[in-house]
Amino acid sequence: MDRFQLYIDGQFRDGAATFPSLNPATGQPWADMPEAREPQVNAAVDAAHRAFLSGPWPAMTATQRGKLLMRLADLVVDAAPELARLETRDTGKIIRETTAQIAYVADYYRYYAGLADKIEGAHLPIDKPDMEVWTRREPIGVVAAIVPWNSQLFLSAVKIGPALAAGCTIVVKASEDGPAPLLHFARLIHAAGFPPGVVNILTGFGPTCGHVLTTHPKVAHIAFTGGPGTARAVVRNSAENLASTSLELGGKSPFIVFADADLDSAANAQVSGIFAATGQSCVAGSRLLVEASIKDAFLTRLKAKAEAIRVSAPDDMTTEVGPLCTARQRDHITATITASLAKGATLITGGTPSPGPGFYFPPTILDCSAAPDAPALSDEFFGPVLAVTTFTTEAEALQKANDTAYGLASGVFTQSLTRAHRMIRGLRAGVVWVNTYRAVSPIAPFGGHGLSGHGREGGLAAALDYTVTKTVWLRTSDDPIPDPFVMR
Repeated sequence: MDRFQLYIDGQFRDGAATFPSLNPATGQPWADMPEAREPQVNAAVDAAHRAFLSGPWPAMTATQRGKLLMRLADLVVDAAPELARLETRDTGKIIRETTAQIAYVADYYRYYAGLADKIEGAHLPIDKPDMEVWTRREPIGVVAAIVPWNSQLFLSAVKIGPALAAGCTIVVKASEDGPAPLLHFARLIHAAGFPPGVVNILTGFGPTCGHVLTTHPKVAHIAFTGGPGTARAVVRNSAENLASTSLELGGKSPFIVFADADLDSAANAQVSGIFAATGQSCVAGSRLLVEASIKDAFLTRLKAKAEAIRVSAPDDMTTEVGPLCTARQRDHITATITASLAKGATLITGGTPSPGPGFYFPPTILDCSAAPDAPALSDEFFGPVLAVTTFTTEAEALQKANDTAYGLASGVFTQSLTRAHRMIRGLRAGVVWVNTYRAVSPIAPFGGHGLSGHGREGGLAAALDYTVTKTVWLRTSDDPIPDPFVMR
């Protein structure tokens, strides 16, 4: 059994206890993970608070902070093969995806390295002749970052990068499911030369770790990625310390295909949008809205592509879909499919867990055209399951696309430029992809609204979430301020 440690105040430490981590490909334990409880959480937050107020970190210039982030990016590139191997083993994410994604994670740290000395205030043209007034953007303080197991090195980069660029310190809680990559990443933080306490990395369970972290009085901002249920608990916890929050939550993203679309291109994008990462992505295009006149032709393409996907061991570079991360996720998907079939949905392909060891589930397509109340159309699967419905007019497509409590991502496939612009304006989603899907960049803000959360990750907008505005008033007159209680 491999063994991992917490990273607190520049030191690697044992937790209050250990718990086993399962390899999703086999369902068997492979490593002992350290469990952080209240003493470890308090130590991490106290270390981050000290590092924020004193020592080398607050004395650094923004340019110096940027150089440390650039060093971290270089170390991520060097460690990418080991990080990819660990993420694949601990979460089941296939090796071809972890390898590609981790290489791109370095670009996020480089982006925020360059942004560190470009977070600016402003001079205000104030309406008083004897005053100079300007604003400063200053770091908000200690950040609590909570990330899920899926794409965790990416989802932590979009929090750690902007937080450190802004001058904050941070405590990162990795998911208790598959935390190995982030615990190993702590070694890169250490090697990059960040002062002790600037970055702390924990893992543990919600009641004994997450609750303590998000209610801690020294935490100023909470950055959370996960499901709406846990997010509600995080927001309630933030009432204890009045910390600000940014929430990147789930989605039930519409993937809209009009009859004039390039169907081969749309089919390839749909396969990528729902079956890549085994469907375990918050932006998965899990609701296909296809124009009724092309439904049969489009589903024929999708069925053939889905059934040709290679489902196999995640550490095999030829694998295209690997296992789900947990057995409970497999059970949730199975139950939702069963409930949808009971409502009148039709199974096109897949639909039942794969036999044998591990948490495998095949690419699945459900036709819900005759079952508008099927939970497959409203509930997030977080797995390789596509729910299909149809529309006949542009207005109907827009109405069905927006008929969700979520508002994260959306995709539109059409060759009509004017229709594309109308859909862009009408879709209630934080991201709209037109004739493409799942494109991301450190330069572009990312986030949603409704049950998909609030705040943005990526771009300058993310860095500003980790700052507070200070307004400075400077009187320029040499005349004494008159006594306000002397009549003149």
